[in-house]
Amino acid sequence: MTDALRHIVVLGGGSAGWITAALLAAEHGGAEPGALRISLIESPDTPAIGVGEGTWPSMRETLRRIGLREADLVRECDAAFKQGSCFEGWVDGSAGDRYYHPFSLPQGYGEADLVGGWLSGADADRPFAECVSAQPHLCNERLAPKQTTTPEFAAVANYGYHFDAVKIGRLLRRHAIEQLGVRHIADEVTAVRSHENGDIRALQTRGHGEIEGDLFIDCSGLPSLLLGQHYGVALQSQQQVLFNDSALALQVPTTDAQAPLASATIATAHAEGWSWDIGLPTRRGIGLVFSSAHTGAEAAERALRRHIERSGGPAADSPDLPAARLIRFTPGYRDHFWHRNCVAVGLSAGFIEPLEASALALVELSAAFIRDELPAKRADMDLVAKRFNEAFAYRWARIIDFLKLHYALSRREDSDYWREHRRPETQPERLRELLQLWRHRAPYRNDLYRIEEVFPAASYQYVLYGMGFRPAPAALRPARLAEAQACFRDAATVTRRLLGGLPRHRDLIHHIHAHGMPAA
Repeated sequence: MTDALRHIVVLGGGSAGWITAALLAAEHGGAEPGALRISLIESPDTPAIGVGEGTWPSMRETLRRIGLREADLVRECDAAFKQGSCFEGWVDGSAGDRYYHPFSLPQGYGEADLVGGWLSGADADRPFAECVSAQPHLCNERLAPKQTTTPEFAAVANYGYHFDAVKIGRLLRRHAIEQLGVRHIADEVTAVRSHENGDIRALQTRGHGEIEGDLFIDCSGLPSLLLGQHYGVALQSQQQVLFNDSALALQVPTTDAQAPLASATIATAHAEGWSWDIGLPTRRGIGLVFSSAHTGAEAAERALRRHIERSGGPAADSPDLPAARLIRFTPGYRDHFWHRNCVAVGLSAGFIEPLEASALALVELSAAFIRDELPAKRADMDLVAKRFNEAFAYRWARIIDFLKLHYALSRREDSDYWREHRRPETQPERLRELLQLWRHRAPYRNDLYRIEEVFPAASYQYVLYGMGFRPAPAALRPARLAEAQACFRDAATVTRRLLGGLPRHRDLIHHIHAHGMPAA
């Protein structure tokens, strides 16, 4: 392959494949001369995993860039709005053990020493997030992040989405084919054909023959058919840091169509691991993540069923509660992600665990990088691949740091699972160094210096202080303390205004189904 890129072949559908294909087609496809052809090969016999149901706010820009209507997402994907994550029982498991990691930045973030002011003033006994952000209060009241008159993709309070992962895959597929011109090939790949130099020349399919391409994007999921199996790029296990390698997932129907609808992912810690609870308009997506070295699948399912009963769902032994689906995975990521003319996106590149919903965000970041840095010719591809590999090795490592932070600070004593997660030797060196620095000051931008950090310093602050971590900073000068206190007052004013002006979350969903949303 020596000429300009003309044809990109995406292997695998689902959210990763269709988001990638759609972003590339929206930017580089079309009917005009010189436009790229985008083809997606999807096995008709491979079911979607279907548990990636929470996103970051970045998904709003992704959907806008590909021309998908937000109202269509809500109506067709059983979607709702997500304003962050609520962590229950992570500190010590006692009554009232709860904190939020909201999507909105703290009031006055980057302008005042909010952490120093919080620790030095009368607010030190209140949760940090509730002092600096209105969003925890909105989530407590089950309010929406926008009004009925707010245009599509615009926000009053920052938000992402909860949705049915299978349904959004179907919506993305239809939109990419009908509106963006992506060629859909429903077929099985039976072999990989190579050029003499080792590049992939074509994918051999059972019914469509050889599908030739210039760049191949591996979205084949955990099997990683191209990068992992064909090229043998190894998976770097991170199980020594994050122990979870299994998850149980099931769906619980909503019996009351008027019941308050949560607008945060609820992550609840248990002796056996932790559970996610994602509220959709018609059901709850619930699962439990655990380490097979510490808990068996049967014990994990019993814990999951007890949690569902305690949280208002069917009784643990109810026949109305379906059997949970067991998902096994190796926590880790590939040694590199772009090899020759093949780049892995999504589960084929790696997977850690669903805590903080980073999987779809990495899909978006990967697809956007390919879109923005797409090499003009094969001669340029190795340079782009080097940049891609450096960027995503950094991002995966930072995600692992951030997820480990949740476990490293826990004081739970009800199982070896939690005690062993706290051992310093299981913590990445960079995280240990930062925790040492943060004993005397708050996380700030110089600690996380990349322009597109996956988690900003504010996210570390929300988790650190939500988990009960208390630094010992120097006393603030009166002027600096006054600046921080002014930010706390501003946050309280914004909170009162939004609590009085935003609709119930479920009411907004009903309105969108009936009337749609104003155009952006």
